[in-house]
Amino acid sequence: MEKFFAAIRNIFNVPDLRRRVLFTLGLLAVYRIGGHVTAPGINREQLERVWSEVGSTLLGVLDLFSGGNFSTISVFALGVTPYITASIILQLMTVVSPQLKKLQEEGEVGRQKINQWTRYLTVGLAAIQTSFVARWLQSNGVGDPGWGFLLMTVLTLTTGTLFVMWLGEQITERGIGNGISLLIFAGIILGLPRGVQQVFERVRGGDPLATIGVLAMIAAVIGLIAFIVFVELGRRKVPISYAKRHVGKQLVGGQQTSMPLKVNMSGVIPVIFASSVLAMPQTIMQFVRFDPNNPTSLQSRVYNFFSQFYGGDPYYELIFISLIIFFTFFYVTIIFNPEEVADNLRKHGGFIPGTRPGRTTAEYLNGILTRLTAVGAIYLAFVALVPQIMLSGFKVGRLPFIGPSLDAFLSATPGLSWIPTGMGYQFYFGGTSLLIIVGVAMDTVAQIEAQLVMRNYEGFLGGGSRLRGRRT
Repeated sequence: MEKFFAAIRNIFNVPDLRRRVLFTLGLLAVYRIGGHVTAPGINREQLERVWSEVGSTLLGVLDLFSGGNFSTISVFALGVTPYITASIILQLMTVVSPQLKKLQEEGEVGRQKINQWTRYLTVGLAAIQTSFVARWLQSNGVGDPGWGFLLMTVLTLTTGTLFVMWLGEQITERGIGNGISLLIFAGIILGLPRGVQQVFERVRGGDPLATIGVLAMIAAVIGLIAFIVFVELGRRKVPISYAKRHVGKQLVGGQQTSMPLKVNMSGVIPVIFASSVLAMPQTIMQFVRFDPNNPTSLQSRVYNFFSQFYGGDPYYELIFISLIIFFTFFYVTIIFNPEEVADNLRKHGGFIPGTRPGRTTAEYLNGILTRLTAVGAIYLAFVALVPQIMLSGFKVGRLPFIGPSLDAFLSATPGLSWIPTGMGYQFYFGGTSLLIIVGVAMDTVAQIEAQLVMRNYEGFLGGGSRLRGRRT
């Protein structure tokens, strides 16, 4: 603890680092203040009633990444979601677009051009999404009917999204850490007190079983955080050797180094994709007008069919795990190309000892990547599933053959009755939240640590140790 406070003092002893940290905190405060400004024409009481019905759909995931701004329809309701979507779309497009692929290989100039296109795409996506949001608000009686409310909502929310994007870019350039990730991080952290309050209310009730359940949940969260840190720091170091060669009159090369490959190379993206895909049918039905009192209509049957497959349902969890594994492999193949890496190694005179350059090296790297991705996919599925089961339970009654009898046994057994129903806490303790919080915290601390060590100050870890962060 003494080293921690010493590192905090060192941060404020370095003028440039102190300025960056204070600048970051200032912009995060601006983001939080804007979250309390509600968009014009919103009926708050009706919005609260509607949100109690749709908070478990894809809109709940959107609210998570907006820091709770969507549930109140503030001027920052969409948060950084359109920007993240635009970034992912352009990243995926580099695989099929030779022009984008060429820009990506041009270094800083190409990166700036892609960032400019990302901003343009963000404007378009934000305008489209806000128009759907405005229509949804009107159909649920939250906003006034007519084109005036529609245009005002689209203009307000789109402008708010662009301002949030600007805040994130300013934090990245002039602050500390990744700005977009920090905005998401801040939104989740600010929602934690509500979840903690729920925990204390359970303990205050005096029920010993509830107290034991809370202690078990705290122990599980601490264990998950330690597990996430352990895996996120995991690297598979591939040895790389560079042959000696003549550059002018000098003999260069002959170096021994390594290529660190992360265990979880895809970050939290597969979990987000999987959650979005599963929640999409219910969310689409929220924007479709239908009579819920007419169970024979097609819309009602579709909505009721997907409503039963919510968190805790065995079939839901099976599909959820399958989607996480699929998106993990899909995303890793997008961001890491073994053939391209092998070709770059060959061009720069590098090779893996005992492996032929070229195609053999690509196959060797692909084998390592496949094994790492499999481990990473299982890790993401585990981290996403365990908190979800604790929160929503596991509906064992849906299991074939043994389900009904096992459900009756668990429901009648003290201390195990929470398994079919869950503990009923808020989403703040979910696996996605933990992955984002831990990942962003590690990345930010790693950047601060690097700044301190570079200026010969002792960092958080002391002794010259370095913490390797990751991007969400």
